[in-house]
Amino acid sequence: MDQVTTGDIDRQRPLVVGIGGTIGAVSSTERALCIALEAAAQQGFATRMFGGADMARLPLYDPRATTRTPDERAFVDAVRGASAVIIASPGYHGSISGVVKNALDLLEETAKDGRPYLADMPVGLIATAYGWQATGSTIAALRSIVHALRGWPTPFAAAINTQVTRFDDEGGASDPAVVEQLRLIGRQVARFAPLARVAAESGQ
Repeated sequence: MDQVTTGDIDRQRPLVVGIGGTIGAVSSTERALCIALEAAAQQGFATRMFGGADMARLPLYDPRATTRTPDERAFVDAVRGASAVIIASPGYHGSISGVVKNALDLLEETAKDGRPYLADMPVGLIATAYGWQATGSTIAALRSIVHALRGWPTPFAAAINTQVTRFDDEGGASDPAVVEQLRLIGRQVARFAPLARVAAESGQ
């Protein structure tokens, strides 16, 4: 799990972690996530992405396990060190995909941390689906999960209908408005991350 969207992580810069994708070839979901992460990088943040191939290497979460694999530890450690997170999921049967949910379940490892789960972190949300209906329900599911993990969903979430929007290998999409929406997510998590740190440090 060493895919980084903007080169080696600079420990002097705050980190945005991207979580999303599908098992198999690089998906529209991952391409959308990359656009949002690049916008955060342009605001001075380091970024690290856990895509479909990364999440496929995570075993099914077992809360009773006494040890974790190197891939599991790398994922949890990255989120622990993050100032913000962006989650992107395809809409599968009206909700988030199993691999994304499994990765988020693994954050139970942080339950006893000083900052558990996604507490005090801004979280950007992206849903992609072949049609509009699943995008809305998937965004709603993501918001509910982030609230349960004590995170702050950013005001804007991107719902992308891949029936009408196509992503390319060069980091763009057929609809410029969709690209701007994804960039807005990256800018929002970057904008709210310093506010989240102030709240955490003040104990609010």
